[in-house]
Amino acid sequence: MSGELVKVETVSGLLEAEILRGLLEAAGVMVELSHEAALSVYSLGVGRMARVDLMVRAEQEDLAREVIQAYRSGSLETPDTPA
Repeated sequence: MSGELVKVETVSGLLEAEILRGLLEAAGVMVELSHEAALSVYSLGVGRMARVDLMVRAEQEDLAREVIQAYRSGSLETPDTPA
């Protein structure tokens, strides 16, 4: 297992980053957010300050991209989703 991190997504704002982090972690993907410290101090960013990169371990990249794609397309199934 390598510790190399790869960027799987860039979002605009900490709120969306936290939503995606929660979804990814629920799927078993470890997530690091870039600029997390700066955004937590200022709590609001604009332009480049609002960008947050979601970083995952290289071996979890494919799964992370699948989860994000399912979320973006509206096809993500969660335990709370009725069958």
